[in-house]
Amino acid sequence: MPSVGAIVVTNNEEDIHVSEVTIIGVDLAKQVFQVHGARADGSVAFRKKLSRAQFMPFLAKHPQCTIAMEACATAHGWGREIGQLGHEVKLIPPQYVKAYVKRQKNDKADAEAITEAASRPTMRFVEVKTVEQQSRAMLFRSRKMFIGQRTQSINALRGHLAEYGVIGPKSKAGLKKLIAALDAENNGLPNLVCGTARMYLEHIDTLSTKISDLTKQLESVSKSSGTVRRLKTMPGVGLQTALAIEAFAPDMSCFKRGRDFAAWLGLVPLQRSTGGKDRLGKISKMGQKDIRSLLITGAMSVITAATRFGVRKGSWLAKMLDRKPKMLVAITLANRMARAIWAMLTKQENYRNPEAMA
Repeated sequence: MPSVGAIVVTNNEEDIHVSEVTIIGVDLAKQVFQVHGARADGSVAFRKKLSRAQFMPFLAKHPQCTIAMEACATAHGWGREIGQLGHEVKLIPPQYVKAYVKRQKNDKADAEAITEAASRPTMRFVEVKTVEQQSRAMLFRSRKMFIGQRTQSINALRGHLAEYGVIGPKSKAGLKKLIAALDAENNGLPNLVCGTARMYLEHIDTLSTKISDLTKQLESVSKSSGTVRRLKTMPGVGLQTALAIEAFAPDMSCFKRGRDFAAWLGLVPLQRSTGGKDRLGKISKMGQKDIRSLLITGAMSVITAATRFGVRKGSWLAKMLDRKPKMLVAITLANRMARAIWAMLTKQENYRNPEAMA
C-alpha cells in the first residue's frame, strides 16, 4: 500500500511512487512531450507521453525535483513556467545530449539521454533567460535579419540591372546610381524590367524603415540600461555589441574568470592535442556567434583607428601589428576585450585602459 500523501501514477499497469523520482528528462515538442523519470540511483521510474494540455498539470502535481530539457527555442519559456512551480530547471546544450542517445533516435531515447546527461556531475548547463533578455534578443536579431534581407535585395537588383548594362558599386552611392539610371528618360530598359526594379526599390525602402524603427527601439532600451552604458566605455564596444552581450550572455558570475567567458564565446584556439603534445589551430567558434562576431568587428575598428591615427610605440597593440596580420591581431584583441568585459561586469566598474594606468 502506498504511504499517506504519496502521489501515485499508473504506467503500464504498475503503481509508481513519483516521490522517489529525483530527475525528469523532457523531450520538448509542439504538441506531444515525452518525459522520462529517474530515481537517485539512475533506474527508470516511468516513461510517459503527455499532450501539451497535460504537461504542466503533471509537473504541478509532482513533488519538487530536477526538470532537465534541451536548450532549444521553446525551452526558456517552459523553464520559466516550470521554475515557478518550485522545480529546479536545467537546460542542456543539444550537442552535449547527443552522446547519451543509445542506438536509435526517437522521443523515448532522447528523453532518457537528457535525463542521463543532466545527472552527470561535470555537465554544463544553460541559464534560463528572462523575458527581458529574450525580448531584446528578438529586437536585435530582427534588425539583423532585415539588414541581411536589404543587402540581399540590393545585390539582386544590382545583378539584374547589370545584365542590361546598368552598373552600380556596392554602396549606398551605388544604389543611388541605379535609381538615377531607372529615372532617366532614355535608359534603354524594357518597361517590364523598370517595373520590377521599382518593386525592388519599394521593398528596400520598406526594409530601411523597419531597420530605422528597430534601431530607435534598441537605442531607447539602452538608455535605461546601466550595463549597456558601462560596456560602451570600452573602445570597440558600441551599442549593438553592448546590447548583444546583455541579451545573449548569461550572468558573469557563471564564469570563474575572464578566460572562461572568452572560451564560451569561441575566441580560443581549437585544440587537437594528443600524446602530451599541444596542437592549437584557429579559433574554435564553439560559442555565441553574435557577440563573437561583433567583438571581432569592434576590435578591427580599434586596429583601423590605430593604424590611421597612430599607435603608441612599445604598446601591446603596436608590437602585435608589427609581427602579425591584422585579422589575427583583431581576434586576439577581441579575446582580451572579452576578458575585460567579464572584469567590468563582475566588479561593476567602467573600462580602465591598462596601458594608460601603467
